[in-house]
Amino acid sequence: MTPPARVQAAIDLLDLIIAAAREGGAAADTIIARGFAARRYAGSKDRRAVRNLVYDAIRLCGELPRDGRAAMLALAQRLPGVAAAFDGSTYGPPAINPNEKAAVPGVAPAWLVTALAASGLGEAEQEALLERAPLDIRVNRLLAARDDIAIEGAQPLAFAPDALRLPPDTSVDKHPAYDSGLIEVQDAGSQLVTLACGVAPGMRVIDLCAGAGGKTLALAAAMANQGDLLATDTDRGRLQRLPPRAERAGVTIARTLLLNPGHEAEMLADETARADVVLIDAPCSGTGTWRRNPEARWRLTADRLTKLEATQARLLDLAATLVRPGGAVVYVVCSLLDAEGADQAAAFLERHPGWQAAAIDLPAGTRHGAGMRLTPASDSTDGFFVAMLRTT
Repeated sequence: MTPPARVQAAIDLLDLIIAAAREGGAAADTIIARGFAARRYAGSKDRRAVRNLVYDAIRLCGELPRDGRAAMLALAQRLPGVAAAFDGSTYGPPAINPNEKAAVPGVAPAWLVTALAASGLGEAEQEALLERAPLDIRVNRLLAARDDIAIEGAQPLAFAPDALRLPPDTSVDKHPAYDSGLIEVQDAGSQLVTLACGVAPGMRVIDLCAGAGGKTLALAAAMANQGDLLATDTDRGRLQRLPPRAERAGVTIARTLLLNPGHEAEMLADETARADVVLIDAPCSGTGTWRRNPEARWRLTADRLTKLEATQARLLDLAATLVRPGGAVVYVVCSLLDAEGADQAAAFLERHPGWQAAAIDLPAGTRHGAGMRLTPASDSTDGFFVAMLRTT
């Protein structure tokens, strides 16, 4: 593909991504994969170049652009090579009209910028939310030690005991260590907030929003495969991915329970007041993971955020019923908005007088409200809020 053809391909994909963001359609990665499947003539270098153009444009535009051309015009204002591709050549985009309006660069939609600032994130912290994310893996301590894993370019992270940071283009899923269950792809921040649970062998633990089980597997490793670990979720497709992952990782203590939305308390009645720790990796806006899913900020609305906040509060109240006296709820969101983090923890403590916030000792992060916060700018991880709420 010629440079103009690459730019036009990126514009075409951006049109689809923008429409999907507006209508609640497929994620950008899915749309790009489908686009490349329809362009089998594109070689690996072409695909990489087009993908980079698409994501560079997404990261640049804070508000949802009018269309893909407007987004790419904004990028052209910063990159002369992109601007030169608007030459009207065959398969390339038409020449730029002097009266055309490019999309406006920015971190996020204005209402979200205001919310981030109100949550204590300055300009540098906000901009870091859109940098390219690193590639981290967690070494499965059930089967290996970090020093046992040899992957070219891997660097141990001093602040995360089981983490290795790999070169961005590493094909982790093709490495023998992955096939053998020795490693899992997991951001260092996600590893740290799991460590914050402080689980130990023999405990009874519930992962209330387990999803596909990334944190469940990390919990099992911290428990040395001893105890009882219940992973629940309302998403059948995601939860079904956990058993084969657990088998590959040598995890034998994890059991799964698919919950019916709205009937969680009823289905968990047998677990009432029995857990030492309940982890809530709550559904959230994902503002802390924009580095990986930058178009997510185009999808989030104030109404959607309000609904997420209600779900988070409900899950916290549910978790409180599952913890034994002296046990703890560990509340985690991959969001940096106080409405989903510090404010939720504070509201829970107001609703539950017999509970208190417990100190969390992590090798990274800063105190924030009743818990701790990890950010890309300060900690080189995805953004997280984590709080430990303990009953007396």
